Amino acid sequence: MQVFVESVRRGSFSAAARHLNLSPSAVSKLVSRLETRLGVRLLNRSTRAISPTEGGRCYFERCVDILAEVESAEDSLIGFGHVPVGTLRINSTPGFAKHLLLPLMPEFQRLYPRLTVEFQLTGQAIDLIAEDVDLAIRLGKLKDTSLVGLKLGESRRIVCASPNYLKEHGEPRFPSDLEEHNCLRLSTNEAFNRWSFGSARGIEVIEVKGNFVTDNVDLLHEYMQLGGGIGRLSAFMVSRDIERGQLVQLFPEFKIERQQIHAVYPHRKHMPMKVKILLDFLTSRFSSSFGGDIG
Repeated sequence: MQVFVESVRRGSFSAAARHLNLSPSAVSKLVSRLETRLGVRLLNRSTRAISPTEGGRCYFERCVDILAEVESAEDSLIGFGHVPVGTLRINSTPGFAKHLLLPLMPEFQRLYPRLTVEFQLTGQAIDLIAEDVDLAIRLGKLKDTSLVGLKLGESRRIVCASPNYLKEHGEPRFPSDLEEHNCLRLSTNEAFNRWSFGSARGIEVIEVKGNFVTDNVDLLHEYMQLGGGIGRLSAFMVSRDIERGQLVQLFPEFKIERQQIHAVYPHRKHMPMKVKILLDFLTSRFSSSFGGDIG
C-alpha cells in the first residue's frame, strides 16, 4: 500500500524507489502484485511516467487516510516513553523559510533530534496530501477549506527601494506616482501585484507595472537592493536593510495591507504528534518574539 501511494505521489516508479530505498523493478513488481490481488488496474504506465486510473485515484485517497491513521496510532505511543521519530515535511515560501523558520530549526532539532526536517519551498499552494506534506505555511487569506489552519500572526508589508534607484529616478510621494516607476512583480499570484494604500481619503489600489518579474521573493529582494526598482515585501525581509540604509521605506504615512500567516495541515481525525509538536513550538516562539506581529 505504501509503495503504491509513493508511486502516485512521485509520478514514477524510479522516484518512488529512491524515496523508499528500493529498486525501481521491486517497486513495479509490488504494485503489479497489488493490482493482481485486487483485480483492478490501478496505474496507467508510459515510458516516462505513471498516472492513476479512476479506480487507482479512489484507492489512493483511501490508502492515504489509512496510512495517516497508522501513523496516528504510532504517534499515540509517544506518551509511553517514546520520542517523536521519522520525517517532518514542511512546505513554505522561500522568504518565510529563510528569514523566520530556518533560524528556529536548530533549537527545534535539539529538542527533537530523532525527527528529520525536510523543507519543500514553493511560491504557490500545493496539494498537501498528494505531495505527502505534513504542514505548510500559507501567506495571505486562506481559501482552501479542506485544510485545517492555525493563524500564527500577521506581517507588515513595506514598499521600498534602494537609495541608488531613488537618486536616479526620484522618490514617489503618492501611490499614484508608482505608475511612473519600475515596480518589481511576483508571478506566483497576481494579487501580489495589486498594492493597497489606505489614508483618510479611503483605500487606493495600484496595479503595479514593471520590466522585472520573478516567482522567487529572495531574487526580487536582491534585485531591489541592486537598484532594479521599487518592491513590496514583508517587514521580516526588509526591516534590517532599512535600518542599515540599504533600502528606503516609501509611503510611511499610508496604511499598507497586512499579510496573514497561517500554518495549515490536512484535516485528519487525529493530528500526527510530530505536527502538534511543531505547531506548539512555532506558536510559542512567534508569540514570545513577535506578539502576533511577525516582523
